[in-house]
Amino acid sequence: MIHKHLQYYLGHLKDDVPSGIVVFLVALPLCLGIALASGAPLFSGLIAGLVGGLVVSWLSGSQLSVSGPAAGLTVIVFNAIESLGSFQGFLVACLLAGILQLALGFLKAGIIGAFFPSAVIKGMLAAIGLILIIKQFPHATGYHFSYEGDESYMKETAGSSFVELFDSFHYVSNGSVVISAVSLLILIVWETRWFKKQPLVKLIPGPLIAVCWGIAYNLVAAKTAPEWAVSAKHMVSLPVTEQPSEILKQLTFPDFSYLGNTQIYIIAATIAIIASLETLLSLEAVDKLDPMKRVAPTNRELKAQGVGNILSALLGGLPITAVIVRSSANINAGGKTSVSCFVHGICLLISVVYFSFYLNFIPLASLSAILLHTGYKLAKPAIFKEYYRKGMSQLLPFIITVGAILATDLLQGMAIGMTIGMFFVIRANYHAAITLTQDGSHYEISLNKDVSFLNKALLRKFITRIPENSRVTIDASKAQFIDHDILETIEDFLAMAPDDNINVTVIDIHGKEKIKNHPPIVVINRSPEASCQIKADSTVQPSN
Repeated sequence: MIHKHLQYYLGHLKDDVPSGIVVFLVALPLCLGIALASGAPLFSGLIAGLVGGLVVSWLSGSQLSVSGPAAGLTVIVFNAIESLGSFQGFLVACLLAGILQLALGFLKAGIIGAFFPSAVIKGMLAAIGLILIIKQFPHATGYHFSYEGDESYMKETAGSSFVELFDSFHYVSNGSVVISAVSLLILIVWETRWFKKQPLVKLIPGPLIAVCWGIAYNLVAAKTAPEWAVSAKHMVSLPVTEQPSEILKQLTFPDFSYLGNTQIYIIAATIAIIASLETLLSLEAVDKLDPMKRVAPTNRELKAQGVGNILSALLGGLPITAVIVRSSANINAGGKTSVSCFVHGICLLISVVYFSFYLNFIPLASLSAILLHTGYKLAKPAIFKEYYRKGMSQLLPFIITVGAILATDLLQGMAIGMTIGMFFVIRANYHAAITLTQDGSHYEISLNKDVSFLNKALLRKFITRIPENSRVTIDASKAQFIDHDILETIEDFLAMAPDDNINVTVIDIHGKEKIKNHPPIVVINRSPEASCQIKADSTVQPSN
């Protein structure tokens, strides 16, 4: 078994190593930016990225999901650190949040992820694609106002994102535009059929070529045409360490004296709930994007995230979640197994210890081009056309989810999308649960599945259509559960039926309720015991 697993991972190394490097290049500035936006030490973002890559990648059951510090938690983290007055105190809350997530995993709370309709998940992915385009376009032109917010889209940043988009036209860097434009061209050409057929192209992902192009261009431009070069503020900014031992000095540890502060527990519960929801949403989305259509175990993911947050907190890192943008970049770069996420963690570790000086030569415009390309693939017009063809019941939840996320934030937008999605699910069940068919003067009311109070109005509508002197069969053989309100409606009909000379036969409703006896009503029970007929004198006798 171990040999089989080893063969599986080794067989995909040619895809996973390059994609892991690409994810690392995307994750590096985001880890630093998210830490900056959270009001935490810069190194805390890197620790969270390291734990997500080196530990959670193997504990998780997802092959393509990438975990690390989440931009969606920046406001919560910032406010928590500010209210506690201590980052070390906040680490205690993060540790408790991890324990809570671990408990949720053992309590099998991961099933929540299965209740998100496909149209809503696809709407979330399309919205994230549009957000990436909105947020990355300024960086592609050289306007790097807030790199930390590039994965987030919260109420606080929704409006400012569009402001930054328009402001970027006034702060154009020639070098950034050239780098991002050519990088995009490389990524587009790399996806064409002819290029995909070339043996060398299969070994090297387009995003890696785009980054190499950005570095090479800038080094040449700095010497030959400085006005077309990219300045240091438009490059990756990683803290430079001269000796590996200096890394240990930057670790921060939790201050357990804060356990007596009741605020810690409120913050811990908030982080655990939000982080778990973001993780489950991301996991559902990654399963939809996975070319191999694998389904990740959600409860195992919650346990993995719990362990990850415990370790991150103990080492002085930010909270961790599964993050859809980095996961999408992983899939887009050709990742096949969890090795790609692990490689991204290894690259983070090596870069922090040995190569931080050299990584600062990477232009942010190259990374922006990679994310712009990822954003387009998530929100390409073909997806909108596909849902248009599926009809309003699929199109509306999809479009409303996209619009709601763009107008608010990820979680609120998903909640709105879920509400609309549930409306269409209920509407579909409303019509499918009860059907009425007619054959001459014989009418059949079929209870096709579990029938709730939501179907009462439809049942009454069908009953009013039945004329006098008719024969009616109420068939409940396919229903496992019948709500009391439905039974009451049937009772009322049975009481009224003799007055209109309507003969009623009720099939397999016995055992699901206790119906009063109204002549001339026949109750047929298809159970092994026997059938029953209710006679006019209201006595029940078995029939042969």
